[in-house]
Amino acid sequence: MAAPPSHSFVYIDAEALHAVLPFPSLISHLRAGLPAFSEDIHCPHRVSFPVPTSPSAALLLMPSWCAHPSLPYLALKAVTSFPANSPHRPSIHATVSLFSSASGVPLASVEGSALTLLRTAAVSALAASLLVSPSRPPSTLALAGAGALAPYLAEAHLSALPSLSRILVWNRTKAKSAALVAKLRDAHPGVAVEEVDGMDEAVSAADIVSCATGSQEPIVRGELLRPGAHLDLVGSFTPAMRECDDEALRRGRVFIDFEAALEEAGELVGALQRGVLRREDVAGTLSELAAGTVAWRRSDDEITVFKSVGTAVVDLLAAQLAYENYTATKNA
Repeated sequence: MAAPPSHSFVYIDAEALHAVLPFPSLISHLRAGLPAFSEDIHCPHRVSFPVPTSPSAALLLMPSWCAHPSLPYLALKAVTSFPANSPHRPSIHATVSLFSSASGVPLASVEGSALTLLRTAAVSALAASLLVSPSRPPSTLALAGAGALAPYLAEAHLSALPSLSRILVWNRTKAKSAALVAKLRDAHPGVAVEEVDGMDEAVSAADIVSCATGSQEPIVRGELLRPGAHLDLVGSFTPAMRECDDEALRRGRVFIDFEAALEEAGELVGALQRGVLRREDVAGTLSELAAGTVAWRRSDDEITVFKSVGTAVVDLLAAQLAYENYTATKNA
C-alpha cells in the first residue's frame, strides 16, 4: 500500500459498496488501521453551510487526509440535510470523494450514506468484540431503534460475535420494529428474533444493548443492566441527545470512539457537567482498545459502555478499503 493503485476514476454505488465491504473484512480493517494510522490522519472540524432553497437545509463538508505513506489518500465527505423532504425521499444524502494525497488526482466517488451505515455498525461491532467477556460469550443482543442503521448493527454484531443467537428489538413505533423483526428473521433463520414491548425488558435480558435512536431522554436505565453487559450508544451526536441515564455510566467502564464524543454526546457532556463522570474516568478510545494499550475487560461481571459519534477517520479508512477492493475486483 505504498501508493494508491493507478486506475481510472470510479464510482462505487451502494450495491457495489455492500459487495466490497463485507463486515468481517471492514471490522478487521478498522481494527488494524485505527491504531496504525489514527495519529497520522488529519480531520479538520466539519463545516456547515445553510442552503436557502429549502427550510433548515444545510450542506456539511468533512475533509480528512493521511500523512503516512502507507495510506496515501485524501477524502472529502459531503452531506446534504433537507429536513423538509417528503416522507418518500430521505432527508440526508452523502457522498465521499477520494483523492490521491500524493498527487491530488481524483480516484473515486463513493456513495456516502451506505458507507456511513457500514462503518458506523462496524465500529460498534469492533468495540463489542473487544469488550465482551471471552469466557462468557454473549448470546442475546438488544436493539433500540428500528431506523436505517438498525439492520446494519444486527448484521455487524452477528458477524463479529457468532455466539449471538437471539435478538430483541424495541422501537417506539411498533410498525417499524415489526418490520425490522421480519427482515432479520428472513435474513437469519437460525437466530431467534423477537419484538419487545418495553426497553426495560430488553435491557434486563441482553448481554449486549445497542442503541441507535434520536432520543433526548434516557431509554436505558443503568440499574437494569446485567452484570457483564456491554452497552453500545450510537444515536446521540449533540449535547441535547441522550440514550442512557447517569446510572449506566456510574456502573459501567466507559470507552469512546474518539475524543469528540466528550464534546458532542449528550450522555457524556451532561454526566461531566453534573460530576457523575470525570474525564479521567474514560478508560480509553477505540484506537487504544484495538492496539491493546488499555485494559479491555477487567472481570466477567464488569459492565462496559462504548459511546461513538463517528469522525472522518473511519470514513477515510472505509473509503480506502472500498476503493482498493473495488479496483482489485475490476482488474482481476
